[in-house]
Amino acid sequence: MEQEIKGFVSYLHNVKRTSRNTELSYQRDLMKMMRFLHRQQVEKAEEVTETNLHSYILDLEKNGMSAATVSRNIASMKGFYLYLREEGTIAADPAEHLKAPKVEKKLPDILTVEETERLLNQPEERTAKGIRDKAMLELLYATGMRVTELISLRMTDVNWEQQYIICRDRNKERMIPFGNTARKALEQYREKARPELIGEQDCGMLFPNCSGKSMSRQGFWKVLKQYARQAGIQMDITPHTLRHAFAAHLVENGADLHAVQEMLGHSDISTTMMYTARTREIYEKAHPRG
Repeated sequence: MEQEIKGFVSYLHNVKRTSRNTELSYQRDLMKMMRFLHRQQVEKAEEVTETNLHSYILDLEKNGMSAATVSRNIASMKGFYLYLREEGTIAADPAEHLKAPKVEKKLPDILTVEETERLLNQPEERTAKGIRDKAMLELLYATGMRVTELISLRMTDVNWEQQYIICRDRNKERMIPFGNTARKALEQYREKARPELIGEQDCGMLFPNCSGKSMSRQGFWKVLKQYARQAGIQMDITPHTLRHAFAAHLVENGADLHAVQEMLGHSDISTTMMYTARTREIYEKAHPRG
């Protein structure tokens, strides 16, 4: 079964053009399923039955997996066995009738405007690293881009005159405007800090690490957590927190939902609509007649 899983991941990569994170998630879920099935003496993909898969789902639930995690695993199984069915590897799809548990959508914790300002003001602008960090945080909040998009930006992805960023993933690209505060932070970084960070190296990345190399997600996460602690923010903050703040603050101030959807790169507007639910929650708590 391992070879079939590798073939499926290759199909995702080459045909579906999915992200590396998506591919790793599918692979992780399916390898875990395979190990369970092997313990049940089910070795081959064509031997798997719907009962086997139900047993695996019960095992996940018994081990305390959340409804969201179980749902994700079921989605992985459905995608995998549909692929095998279409490839002719199996005659019938054992995952066809699996039902995912209902997942209650939890609104993300959102930084207030005041908390966001405290966070953005933490970097010390006396060092190249501090100036870089300030520019990264300002741009992240100004555009709502994903952290992987932020650390993948190249110098050529910035339109300095028109003040927009070009974000690319494997399927499409989108242009996101940024305001004057982010522009000033970026220009200061470009002039004062970036030359010091890259030295003599030929580096096209907009935001290299302190060695002049590409920054990792983990590297930026550590930077963000450090500034959150300095700002006295109690929330368990992640790079996605500023993306949520970007969207929520726009919606709270009356931004068009479809425009926010486009800037975030959401394919389904229902994902963006959770920020209107957040706005409704704030209204009901704050309005005297809410």
